[in-house]
Amino acid sequence: MKNAVAAAVLTLTLTAGLGAQEQGTEPKAAADAEAAAKWGADVVETHHRVAVEGGELAYTARAGRMKLTTEDGKAKAELFFVAYTKDDVADPSTRSLTFSFNGGPGSSSVWLHLGALGPKRVKMQAEGWAPPPPYELVDNPHTWLDATDLVFIDPVTTGYSRAAEGEDAAQFHGVTPDVEWTAEFIRLWTTRYERWASPKFLAGESYGTTRAAGLVAHLQERHGMYLNGIVLVSAILNFQTACFDVGNDLPYVLFLPTCAATAWYHRQLAPELSGDLGALLAEVERFAIDEYLPALAKGDGLASADRDVLVARLARYTGLSQDYVERCNLRIDQGRFCKELLRDERRTVGRLDSRFTGIDRDAAGERSEFDPSMSAILGPFTATLNDYVRRTLRYENDLPYEILTGRVQPWQFDQRNHYLNVGETLRQAMTRNPHLKVYVAAGVYDFATPHFAAEYTVRALGLDASLRGNIVTSRFEAGHMMYIHEGELVRFHDEIAAFLSPAARR
Repeated sequence: MKNAVAAAVLTLTLTAGLGAQEQGTEPKAAADAEAAAKWGADVVETHHRVAVEGGELAYTARAGRMKLTTEDGKAKAELFFVAYTKDDVADPSTRSLTFSFNGGPGSSSVWLHLGALGPKRVKMQAEGWAPPPPYELVDNPHTWLDATDLVFIDPVTTGYSRAAEGEDAAQFHGVTPDVEWTAEFIRLWTTRYERWASPKFLAGESYGTTRAAGLVAHLQERHGMYLNGIVLVSAILNFQTACFDVGNDLPYVLFLPTCAATAWYHRQLAPELSGDLGALLAEVERFAIDEYLPALAKGDGLASADRDVLVARLARYTGLSQDYVERCNLRIDQGRFCKELLRDERRTVGRLDSRFTGIDRDAAGERSEFDPSMSAILGPFTATLNDYVRRTLRYENDLPYEILTGRVQPWQFDQRNHYLNVGETLRQAMTRNPHLKVYVAAGVYDFATPHFAAEYTVRALGLDASLRGNIVTSRFEAGHMMYIHEGELVRFHDEIAAFLSPAARR
């Protein structure tokens, strides 16, 4: 691979007791060419333990790259993965397997990996605020590993994954090729590790939910691989719900409850709206669908008196002035709101998580200089991932680990004159596989993929009544990465454990 410095050309194995990995135990070379050919040229194997509810769990970790080729053997790409499998499982068919990835496009799998699912997690403050550097990983007693084996996938150009020598990386940067090559990795990993008989799940976050919806259909149609379920974290399936374009009023309606929740959190609402958050959201959501959406649909035909009423209601629910709402022509997009809400305090609010606040150079602009919630998580997750891969997983590579890169742009969305909508793809997959279950997790302080937009998309799928019960939605009082909030991490784990259980699959 171009510019890659691999840890070894053979599989490496480390067998040690609890804590030995962190104490610097050197891996022992297996010198097994057959194993290297099977698992990958630079896959490293280590052994660990983690304390979970109910006792201690022993597991094997494998980190490395898998070469993807055409059927005639032409190398196309090498995808980096980290896999965790529970030890002492006599029959793998009794053990669930979950493939996980994040979104972007351009994101590695680090957020779900070290934020919620994996046996280690980034140590944040209880509410999710970043501690001062240097940062550290701690054992994650809420790892999904107690219920399922885990494989974290970095798509091409993210993490350590790269196009093969002589291959143009741009060919992988689009909706269709991304799904096709990720599916090929899943097929190949499942085959080589002999897991076709296991219950199988996908877990995606953000654009990773777009990928997951495409994957579930492609895996069924191309490889006959029927999944048991998919987990959609901070979902976006229909991009019309999130694009503030002229002529597309839907996002203004679907983002409004997040505006209200954010204003509630920062104490910008009238006293009578400052009580129960759930009651507030229920009221705002009814208004959004029953009154706000029809009013916007009237366009210039909206009566002046009705417009005045609407301005007052929007100001009441958003914490903004009536004058500002009027000047925005009743349409307050996410960027404007994040700058305006706390302007008098010379603060901005976050996009990924609106509980976070930032400080711009001045308070006069229309848009924030940066997303304070992104800044809060980028440093801790980047530092701990780079340290963890080398010192604990023993995988060495001198390429930069691309946490969240713009090198995948421009992303080919394969759409002309309409918005990408994989909701229909998901509906078709669920119709063909009526046993497929879907869990949707959303944060009420998420301005990247708002909870109300995700729920609107689910309601608009057009599923047959017999299948609607296959989808479970859950709200969390945090943002895009709701699991950085320790209390919500615990609830997230418990709900997922129930979702993955054999009883839930029946």
